[in-house]
Amino acid sequence: MRFERLRIQGLRCLSRVDVELGPGINVFEGPNGAGKTSMLEAAFLLSHARSFRSGAKEALLQRGAPELAVFAELKHDDGRSSRVGLGRAGSPRWDAKIDGEKVALGALVGECAVVCFEPGSHALIAGAAEERRRYLDWGVFHVEHAFLDNWRRYQRALKQRNALLRSATVSDELYQPWEAELSQAAQAIEALRQDYLQQLEPLLSASTAGLLPELGDVELRCKRGWPDGVDLADALQEQRPRDRIRGHTTFGVHRADWSIAFAHAPLREHLSRGQEKLTALACLLAQAALFARDRGEWPVVCLDDLASELDQAHQQAVVTELEAAGAQVLLTGTDLPTPLKAVPHRLFHVEQGNVAPLL
Repeated sequence: MRFERLRIQGLRCLSRVDVELGPGINVFEGPNGAGKTSMLEAAFLLSHARSFRSGAKEALLQRGAPELAVFAELKHDDGRSSRVGLGRAGSPRWDAKIDGEKVALGALVGECAVVCFEPGSHALIAGAAEERRRYLDWGVFHVEHAFLDNWRRYQRALKQRNALLRSATVSDELYQPWEAELSQAAQAIEALRQDYLQQLEPLLSASTAGLLPELGDVELRCKRGWPDGVDLADALQEQRPRDRIRGHTTFGVHRADWSIAFAHAPLREHLSRGQEKLTALACLLAQAALFARDRGEWPVVCLDDLASELDQAHQQAVVTELEAAGAQVLLTGTDLPTPLKAVPHRLFHVEQGNVAPLL
Protein backbone atom coordinates (compact mmCIF):
# COMPACT_ATOMS: atom_id res chain seq x y z
CA MET A 1 0.00 0.00 0.00
CA ARG A 2 1.02 3.61 -0.36
CA PHE A 3 -0.09 7.13 0.38
CA GLU A 4 -0.91 9.03 -2.79
CA ARG A 5 -1.78 12.19 -0.89
CA LEU A 6 -1.33 13.29 2.73
CA ARG A 7 -3.12 16.27 4.27
CA ILE A 8 -2.36 17.52 7.77
CA GLN A 9 -3.94 20.27 9.84
CA GLY A 10 -2.94 21.47 13.31
CA LEU A 11 -0.33 18.81 14.08
CA ARG A 12 2.50 20.34 16.15
CA CYS A 13 4.12 22.97 13.89
CA LEU A 14 2.24 21.83 10.76
CA SER A 15 -0.65 24.27 10.35
CA ARG A 16 -1.81 23.11 6.94
CA VAL A 17 0.07 20.68 4.71
CA ASP A 18 -1.10 19.01 1.50
CA VAL A 19 1.44 16.86 -0.39
CA GLU A 20 1.33 14.32 -3.19
CA LEU A 21 3.72 11.44 -2.48
CA GLY A 22 5.59 9.21 -4.86
CA PRO A 23 5.16 5.41 -4.83
CA GLY A 24 8.78 4.75 -3.83
CA ILE A 25 11.16 6.73 -1.63
CA ASN A 26 10.02 10.14 -0.38
CA VAL A 27 12.60 12.26 1.45
CA PHE A 28 11.73 15.16 3.76
CA GLU A 29 14.85 17.28 4.33
CA GLY A 30 15.33 20.48 6.27
CA PRO A 31 16.71 21.96 9.51
CA ASN A 32 16.01 20.55 12.95
CA GLY A 33 12.65 21.57 14.36
CA ALA A 34 11.19 22.26 10.92
CA GLY A 35 8.44 19.62 11.15
CA LYS A 36 10.02 16.69 9.30
CA THR A 37 9.32 14.15 12.05
CA SER A 38 5.74 15.40 12.31
CA MET A 39 5.20 14.32 8.69
CA LEU A 40 6.05 10.76 9.66
CA GLU A 41 4.05 11.13 12.86
CA ALA A 42 0.95 11.95 10.82
CA ALA A 43 1.32 8.77 8.77
CA PHE A 44 1.91 6.73 11.93
CA LEU A 45 -1.21 8.18 13.59
CA LEU A 46 -3.39 6.82 10.80
CA SER A 47 -2.04 3.33 11.40
CA HIS A 48 -1.78 3.22 15.19
CA ALA A 49 -4.09 5.97 16.50
CA ARG A 50 -1.20 7.14 18.67
CA SER A 51 2.15 8.84 18.20
CA PHE A 52 5.51 7.09 18.27
CA ARG A 53 6.79 10.02 20.35
CA SER A 54 6.45 10.08 24.12
CA GLY A 55 4.33 12.69 25.83
CA ALA A 56 0.70 13.55 26.33
CA LYS A 57 -1.79 13.30 23.48
CA GLU A 58 -2.60 16.98 24.00
CA ALA A 59 0.91 17.93 22.83
CA LEU A 60 0.01 16.79 19.30
CA LEU A 61 -2.38 19.70 18.79
CA GLN A 62 -0.73 22.87 17.56
CA ARG A 63 -0.97 25.70 20.06
CA GLY A 64 -3.97 27.85 19.23
CA ALA A 65 -5.29 25.46 16.58
CA PRO A 66 -9.00 24.59 16.81
CA GLU A 67 -8.54 20.98 15.69
CA LEU A 68 -6.09 18.30 14.63
CA ALA A 69 -6.79 16.34 11.47
CA VAL A 70 -4.86 13.91 9.27
CA PHE A 71 -6.27 12.63 5.99
CA ALA A 72 -4.77 10.38 3.35
CA GLU A 73 -5.63 8.92 -0.01
CA LEU A 74 -4.48 5.31 -0.07
CA LYS A 75 -3.75 3.03 -2.98
CA HIS A 76 -3.47 -0.70 -2.36
CA ASP A 77 -1.46 -3.08 -4.52
CA ASP A 78 -4.64 -4.83 -5.68
CA GLY A 79 -5.80 -1.54 -7.22
CA ARG A 80 -8.28 -0.66 -4.46
CA SER A 81 -8.34 2.96 -3.27
CA SER A 82 -9.64 4.47 -0.05
CA ARG A 83 -9.68 7.75 1.83
CA VAL A 84 -8.86 7.62 5.54
CA GLY A 85 -8.92 10.28 8.21
CA LEU A 86 -8.29 10.80 11.90
CA GLY A 87 -9.02 13.90 13.91
CA ARG A 88 -10.22 15.46 17.11
CA ALA A 89 -11.48 18.88 18.19
CA GLY A 90 -12.16 19.86 21.79
CA SER A 91 -12.02 16.27 22.98
CA PRO A 92 -9.29 13.71 23.67
CA ARG A 93 -11.26 11.10 21.70
CA TRP A 94 -10.26 10.38 18.13
CA ASP A 95 -12.81 10.40 15.31
CA ALA A 96 -11.90 7.97 12.51
CA LYS A 97 -13.30 7.92 8.98
CA ILE A 98 -12.96 5.71 5.93
CA ASP A 99 -14.35 7.06 2.65
CA GLY A 100 -16.23 9.74 4.56
CA GLU A 101 -18.00 7.34 6.94
CA LYS A 102 -17.32 7.27 10.67
CA VAL A 103 -15.72 4.00 11.75
CA ALA A 104 -14.18 2.44 14.85
CA LEU A 105 -10.45 3.00 15.36
CA GLY A 106 -9.87 -0.71 14.77
CA ALA A 107 -11.29 -0.40 11.26
CA LEU A 108 -8.96 2.50 10.48
CA VAL A 109 -5.91 0.66 11.81
CA GLY A 110 -6.91 -2.37 9.75
CA GLU A 111 -7.09 -0.28 6.58
CA CYS A 112 -3.82 1.66 6.94
CA ALA A 113 -0.49 -0.01 7.83
CA VAL A 114 2.65 1.96 8.73
CA VAL A 115 5.82 0.88 10.53
CA CYS A 116 8.36 3.40 11.78
CA PHE A 117 12.02 3.38 12.77
CA GLU A 118 12.96 6.50 14.75
CA PRO A 119 15.49 7.58 17.42
CA GLY A 120 13.39 6.07 20.22
CA SER A 121 12.99 2.68 18.53
CA HIS A 122 15.73 1.09 20.62
CA ALA A 123 13.11 1.05 23.43
CA LEU A 124 11.59 -1.91 21.62
CA ILE A 125 14.64 -3.87 22.78
CA ALA A 126 15.82 -2.05 25.92
CA GLY A 127 12.65 -0.38 27.17
CA ALA A 128 9.58 -1.46 29.11
CA ALA A 129 7.48 -4.48 28.16
CA GLU A 130 4.55 -2.29 27.11
CA GLU A 131 6.38 -1.20 23.95
CA ARG A 132 7.07 -4.82 22.96
CA ARG A 133 3.44 -5.81 23.58
CA ARG A 134 2.30 -2.95 21.33
CA TYR A 135 4.63 -4.11 18.57
CA LEU A 136 3.48 -7.70 18.93
CA ASP A 137 -0.23 -6.97 19.10
CA TRP A 138 -0.17 -4.58 16.11
CA GLY A 139 1.38 -7.37 14.06
CA VAL A 140 -1.03 -10.03 15.34
CA PHE A 141 -4.00 -7.74 14.69
CA HIS A 142 -3.06 -7.45 11.01
CA VAL A 143 -2.57 -11.17 10.34
CA GLU A 144 -5.05 -12.81 12.76
CA HIS A 145 -8.66 -11.67 12.35
CA ALA A 146 -9.79 -13.25 15.64
CA PHE A 147 -7.41 -11.13 17.71
CA LEU A 148 -9.47 -7.96 18.10
CA ASP A 149 -12.61 -9.62 19.45
CA ASN A 150 -10.62 -11.60 21.99
CA TRP A 151 -8.65 -8.51 23.00
CA ARG A 152 -11.88 -6.58 23.60
CA ARG A 153 -13.28 -9.46 25.66
CA TYR A 154 -10.11 -9.54 27.70
CA GLN A 155 -10.03 -5.78 28.31
CA ARG A 156 -13.67 -5.72 29.40
CA ALA A 157 -13.14 -8.55 31.89
CA LEU A 158 -9.89 -6.99 33.15
CA LYS A 159 -11.64 -3.68 33.78
CA GLN A 160 -14.40 -5.43 35.75
CA ARG A 161 -11.99 -7.47 37.87
CA ASN A 162 -9.90 -4.38 38.66
CA ALA A 163 -13.04 -2.55 39.74
CA LEU A 164 -13.88 -5.41 42.11
CA LEU A 165 -10.35 -5.38 43.52
CA ARG A 166 -10.74 -1.71 44.42
CA SER A 167 -14.13 -2.21 46.08
CA ALA A 168 -14.26 -2.27 49.89
CA THR A 169 -16.24 -5.46 50.42
CA VAL A 170 -16.85 -7.92 47.60
CA SER A 171 -17.64 -11.62 47.87
CA ASP A 172 -15.36 -14.08 46.11
CA GLU A 173 -18.26 -15.36 44.00
CA LEU A 174 -18.38 -12.07 42.09
CA TYR A 175 -14.83 -12.59 40.82
CA GLN A 176 -15.36 -16.03 39.32
CA PRO A 177 -17.23 -15.15 36.08
CA TRP A 178 -14.76 -12.38 35.23
CA GLU A 179 -11.74 -14.54 36.00
CA ALA A 180 -13.18 -17.30 33.81
CA GLU A 181 -13.71 -14.79 31.00
CA LEU A 182 -10.17 -13.46 31.44
CA SER A 183 -8.77 -16.97 31.26
CA GLN A 184 -10.67 -17.92 28.11
CA ALA A 185 -9.78 -14.73 26.26
CA ALA A 186 -6.16 -14.90 27.45
CA GLN A 187 -5.73 -18.44 26.13
CA ALA A 188 -6.93 -17.34 22.69
CA ILE A 189 -4.69 -14.25 22.69
CA GLU A 190 -1.67 -16.22 23.87
CA ALA A 191 -2.16 -18.83 21.13
CA LEU A 192 -2.38 -16.10 18.46
CA ARG A 193 0.72 -14.36 19.81
CA GLN A 194 2.73 -17.57 19.87
CA ASP A 195 1.70 -18.41 16.30
CA TYR A 196 2.69 -14.92 15.16
CA LEU A 197 6.11 -15.15 16.81
CA GLN A 198 6.71 -18.51 15.14
CA GLN A 199 5.94 -16.95 11.76
CA LEU A 200 8.06 -13.90 12.56
CA GLU A 201 11.18 -15.72 13.76
CA PRO A 202 12.54 -16.90 10.35
CA LEU A 203 11.98 -13.46 8.84
CA LEU A 204 13.69 -11.84 11.81
CA SER A 205 16.56 -14.29 11.43
CA ALA A 206 17.01 -13.22 7.80
CA SER A 207 16.85 -9.54 8.75
CA THR A 208 19.36 -9.80 11.59
CA ALA A 209 21.70 -11.87 9.42
CA GLY A 210 21.97 -8.88 7.09
CA LEU A 211 22.23 -6.19 9.77
CA LEU A 212 23.97 -7.97 12.67
CA PRO A 213 25.79 -11.03 11.28
CA GLU A 214 28.38 -10.87 14.08
CA LEU A 215 25.76 -11.82 16.71
CA GLY A 216 24.89 -15.20 15.20
CA ASP A 217 21.58 -17.03 15.19
CA VAL A 218 18.52 -15.43 16.76
CA GLU A 219 15.78 -16.88 18.97
CA LEU A 220 12.53 -15.29 20.15
CA ARG A 221 11.50 -15.93 23.74
CA CYS A 222 8.07 -15.14 25.19
CA LYS A 223 6.70 -14.85 28.72
CA ARG A 224 2.93 -15.21 28.67
CA GLY A 225 2.20 -13.17 31.80
CA TRP A 226 1.37 -15.85 34.38
CA PRO A 227 3.16 -18.97 35.71
CA ASP A 228 3.76 -21.84 33.29
CA GLY A 229 1.78 -25.02 33.80
CA VAL A 230 -1.06 -23.18 35.56
CA ASP A 231 -4.48 -22.20 34.22
CA LEU A 232 -4.93 -18.42 34.40
CA ALA A 233 -8.24 -18.71 36.27
CA ASP A 234 -6.52 -20.74 39.01
CA ALA A 235 -3.60 -18.30 39.11
CA LEU A 236 -5.96 -15.34 39.45
CA GLN A 237 -7.86 -16.99 42.29
CA GLU A 238 -4.65 -17.70 44.19
CA GLN A 239 -3.32 -14.19 43.52
CA ARG A 240 -6.56 -12.47 44.54
CA PRO A 241 -5.54 -11.43 48.10
CA ARG A 242 -2.32 -9.82 46.83
CA ASP A 243 -4.14 -8.16 43.93
CA ARG A 244 -6.61 -6.64 46.39
CA ILE A 245 -3.72 -4.98 48.19
CA ARG A 246 -2.30 -3.63 44.94
CA GLY A 247 -5.69 -2.70 43.50
CA HIS A 248 -5.04 -4.21 40.06
CA THR A 249 -4.62 -7.55 38.28
CA THR A 250 -1.00 -8.72 38.20
CA PHE A 251 -1.36 -11.89 36.06
CA GLY A 252 -2.53 -12.10 32.47
CA VAL A 253 -1.62 -11.36 28.88
CA HIS A 254 -1.47 -7.65 29.70
CA ARG A 255 1.71 -8.55 31.66
CA ALA A 256 3.33 -10.58 28.87
CA ASP A 257 6.73 -9.85 27.38
CA TRP A 258 9.06 -11.19 24.71
CA SER A 259 12.76 -10.88 24.04
CA ILE A 260 15.43 -11.64 21.47
CA ALA A 261 18.40 -13.87 22.24
CA PHE A 262 21.40 -14.01 19.90
CA ALA A 263 23.87 -16.87 19.94
CA HIS A 264 26.67 -14.44 20.87
CA ALA A 265 24.51 -12.06 22.92
CA PRO A 266 21.89 -14.09 24.81
CA LEU A 267 20.82 -11.18 27.03
CA ARG A 268 19.81 -7.69 25.91
CA GLU A 269 22.37 -6.28 28.35
CA HIS A 270 25.03 -7.78 26.07
CA LEU A 271 24.01 -5.44 23.24
CA SER A 272 25.57 -2.04 22.64
CA ARG A 273 23.28 0.95 22.02
CA GLY A 274 24.03 0.70 18.31
CA GLN A 275 23.20 -3.01 18.29
CA GLU A 276 19.92 -2.28 20.10
CA LYS A 277 18.97 0.14 17.32
CA LEU A 278 19.86 -2.34 14.59
CA THR A 279 17.94 -5.10 16.37
CA ALA A 280 14.89 -2.85 16.62
CA LEU A 281 15.22 -2.02 12.92
CA ALA A 282 15.47 -5.73 12.10
CA CYS A 283 12.25 -6.33 14.09
CA LEU A 284 10.40 -3.63 12.17
CA LEU A 285 11.61 -4.87 8.78
CA ALA A 286 10.69 -8.46 9.70
CA GLN A 287 7.23 -7.34 10.80
CA ALA A 288 6.77 -5.44 7.54
CA ALA A 289 7.89 -8.49 5.54
CA LEU A 290 5.43 -10.74 7.42
CA PHE A 291 2.64 -8.24 6.76
CA ALA A 292 3.56 -8.27 3.07
CA ARG A 293 3.58 -12.07 2.94
CA ASP A 294 0.15 -12.28 4.56
CA ARG A 295 -1.57 -9.29 2.92
CA GLY A 296 0.16 -9.24 -0.47
CA GLU A 297 1.51 -5.70 -0.06
CA TRP A 298 4.11 -3.92 2.03
CA PRO A 299 3.11 -1.42 4.69
CA VAL A 300 4.44 2.12 4.39
CA VAL A 301 7.89 2.30 6.02
CA CYS A 302 8.90 5.48 7.87
CA LEU A 303 12.57 6.13 8.68
CA ASP A 304 13.18 9.17 10.87
CA ASP A 305 16.63 10.82 10.79
CA LEU A 306 18.16 7.77 9.13
CA ALA A 307 21.63 9.27 8.59
CA SER A 308 22.15 10.03 12.29
CA GLU A 309 20.85 6.63 13.43
CA LEU A 310 22.78 4.34 11.05
CA ASP A 311 26.17 4.38 9.38
CA GLN A 312 26.31 4.53 5.59
CA ALA A 313 26.73 0.77 5.13
CA HIS A 314 23.58 0.02 7.10
CA GLN A 315 21.71 2.89 5.43
CA GLN A 316 22.59 1.36 2.06
CA ALA A 317 21.49 -2.12 3.16
CA VAL A 318 18.10 -0.85 4.34
CA VAL A 319 17.47 1.30 1.28
CA THR A 320 18.42 -1.55 -1.05
CA GLU A 321 16.06 -3.97 0.71
CA LEU A 322 13.11 -1.58 0.70
CA GLU A 323 13.68 -0.53 -2.90
CA ALA A 324 13.78 -4.19 -3.99
CA ALA A 325 10.55 -4.89 -2.07
CA GLY A 326 8.78 -1.99 -3.77
CA ALA A 327 7.75 -0.45 -0.46
CA GLN A 328 6.78 3.18 -0.15
CA VAL A 329 9.28 4.87 2.17
CA LEU A 330 8.93 8.18 4.02
CA LEU A 331 12.37 9.29 5.20
CA THR A 332 13.68 12.38 7.00
CA GLY A 333 17.08 14.03 7.36
CA THR A 334 18.78 17.39 7.62
CA ASP A 335 20.37 16.55 4.25
CA LEU A 336 19.79 13.93 1.60
CA PRO A 337 21.43 10.70 2.87
CA THR A 338 24.34 9.64 0.66
CA PRO A 339 22.92 6.18 -0.27
CA LEU A 340 19.85 7.88 -1.76
CA LYS A 341 21.74 10.06 -4.22
CA ALA A 342 21.91 7.25 -6.76
CA VAL A 343 18.38 5.97 -6.07
CA PRO A 344 15.14 7.34 -7.59
CA HIS A 345 13.33 9.40 -4.98
CA ARG A 346 11.03 12.34 -4.45
CA LEU A 347 12.45 15.19 -2.38
CA PHE A 348 10.56 17.67 -0.19
CA HIS A 349 11.98 20.62 1.70
CA VAL A 350 10.50 21.27 5.15
CA GLU A 351 10.98 24.57 6.96
CA GLN A 352 8.95 26.30 9.66
CA GLY A 353 6.07 23.90 9.18
CA ASN A 354 5.89 24.37 5.40
CA VAL A 355 6.47 21.45 2.99
CA ALA A 356 7.46 22.08 -0.62
CA PRO A 357 8.39 19.52 -3.33
CA LEU A 358 11.86 19.96 -4.86
CA LEU A 359 12.10 16.99 -7.18
